[in-house]
Amino acid sequence: MIRVENLRKSFETKSETVHAIDGVSFEVAAGEMVTLLGPSGCGKTTTLRCVAGLERPTGGRIVVGDQAVVNVEKGVFVPAHLRHLGMVFQSYAIWPHMTVFENVAYALEGRKISKADARKLTMEALETVQLAGHADRPAPRLSGGQQQRVAIARAIVGKPQALLFDEPLSNLDAKLRVEMRTELRRLQKQIGLTSIYVTHDQAEALAISDWIIVMKDGKIVEYGRPTQIYRYPANAFTAQFIGSTNLIPGAVRSVDGEHVGVDTAYGVLVGIDKTKRVRNGDKVWLSIRPEDLASDAAGVNRIDGHLDFAIFAGAAVEAEVACGDLKMFCLLGRDAPMTPGEPISLSFGPDVAVVLPQD
Repeated sequence: MIRVENLRKSFETKSETVHAIDGVSFEVAAGEMVTLLGPSGCGKTTTLRCVAGLERPTGGRIVVGDQAVVNVEKGVFVPAHLRHLGMVFQSYAIWPHMTVFENVAYALEGRKISKADARKLTMEALETVQLAGHADRPAPRLSGGQQQRVAIARAIVGKPQALLFDEPLSNLDAKLRVEMRTELRRLQKQIGLTSIYVTHDQAEALAISDWIIVMKDGKIVEYGRPTQIYRYPANAFTAQFIGSTNLIPGAVRSVDGEHVGVDTAYGVLVGIDKTKRVRNGDKVWLSIRPEDLASDAAGVNRIDGHLDFAIFAGAAVEAEVACGDLKMFCLLGRDAPMTPGEPISLSFGPDVAVVLPQD
């Protein structure tokens, strides 16, 4: 278990104080993977480095297992090498003059264990990442994906309390990234390690996480399960950052439980507010994912427009539809119209149109 409480990290510049982390609190339950997701400069990597002991916070508390490794108020700061955490960095940090075995075994240097035990632990780690057959191979002769596995083996060989990942797949090509994120998820569940994962890649976060923390400007803006964050985001920033969405502005006209009628330039459209926080007259957005739009008039909500352009992408037609001043991006069925200028009606159900406050 990892618990972060009111974590703060500030940097002084010549002209101002920059708050890289501003009151961040969250908990990672035993055996779960929590992902810190957000754009560059949002504070996610600084948060991870504070947990790892590579940055000294200016405020807050961090608990790993039963030990408080940071308590700024009481002057507690446990050095990184005493926190018993494994870390996988963005760069593989593979030593080219060593074999695969030597790279992994090096993480055990300085520990009071016998050579036989060190060899046993190293081979167990290599078997876990399916590299036992490459133990004697020079590390530079491995592929990018295999080198990443060596980095993971080195992080787990000492049986840490938790595992930290700092954008570990960013140096891989697109196809290998997809393969490795599946492999990472399998390994994390197989080992059962408590993990914190940092990435700016939304698809990666959705695929591997038990929980996602969305960060912006040093703060947490949303915390939830991947399906919840994608289908029912709590704010417009999350809706736009995770995947693609269409935002229609309007004002609340009526509220009936979770369902909300919204006055828009296209008439009254009905959406869903699972938090039940909006009230009559509130300015809101209706957020609709591209895959939830259909090119027919069968849905409860309908918007008329004309086709700007369309691309046949195999599984779907990627289209942009001009609806007055608004451009709607859609993923339509393969039989959808593709002629620019052609009239088209878009429809969507109320349960896929998420009502979000404009503030």
